[in-house]
Amino acid sequence: MAGTDREKQLIQEGPAIILVEPQLGENIGMVARAMANFGLVDLRLVNPRDGWPNERALAAASKADHVIDRVTVFDTLAEAIGDLNYVIATTARQRDGFKPVRGPVEAGRILRQRFQAGQHNGILFGRERFGLDNDEIALADEIVTFPVNPAFASLNIAQAVLLMSYEWMKTGLEDETHTAFSGPIVEPAPKSALQGLFDHLEEALSVRGYFRPAAKKPKMVDNLRAVLTRPGYSLLEINLLRGVVSSLDYFSPKQPRGTAYPDRKAAADAKAHPGAAGSGEDVTDD
Repeated sequence: MAGTDREKQLIQEGPAIILVEPQLGENIGMVARAMANFGLVDLRLVNPRDGWPNERALAAASKADHVIDRVTVFDTLAEAIGDLNYVIATTARQRDGFKPVRGPVEAGRILRQRFQAGQHNGILFGRERFGLDNDEIALADEIVTFPVNPAFASLNIAQAVLLMSYEWMKTGLEDETHTAFSGPIVEPAPKSALQGLFDHLEEALSVRGYFRPAAKKPKMVDNLRAVLTRPGYSLLEINLLRGVVSSLDYFSPKQPRGTAYPDRKAAADAKAHPGAAGSGEDVTDD
């Protein structure tokens, strides 16, 4: 399956995810998938409407079997959180009371700190239709709410779990900007290679009358070099561009590469490799 790697360590830790009276098996499965994405594994269901196990949940979990297989079911919320030291409740609505309200970033950091201190923690999510009631919020230590559009604040339960799971995972990184993989390390090409590209392109454009009027050529050359300097090309990239310019400069539809050896190509090769034997296309500067 795309994005999975069975040779790497499977992270299985962190706070419990508690769903109160979830209705759709598909939502439970998508919650399990979101948890697996970010290393969570403890999924607890309070009185699921369609019972448990649920085939639709298994299908929607998309191979997050290690989460689905460990699901525990409880009759009441009090039982589901009985072994936890700290619980935060997610809600999109302002509530009466005196519980602290956190954003997801701060809540994720608090959960990590408590986890590192050896505590067992949980994140509480409500029903698809109307979330958590006040009695259920009262069982939590604090509230977490997301910075969403105030006129359209309702989140799908799997989306809400995904957001909190992401914040949890992020707090465990040495650098919060770290990614799972990175692009190649590109070493900038030496200036001599870049200068060779400049010279080649300028000559090719001059032959074709690009620099018009002639009085504007210096400024046009400066602009062209500014554009080509900005990306910080590697040597491999410059060689690629030189090959493109060579094909456009030396060859034509009537004399495509591989069928002829134009005079301009021969002259360029002789200039680049003085004293080289022969005048075949095996001697190139690109």
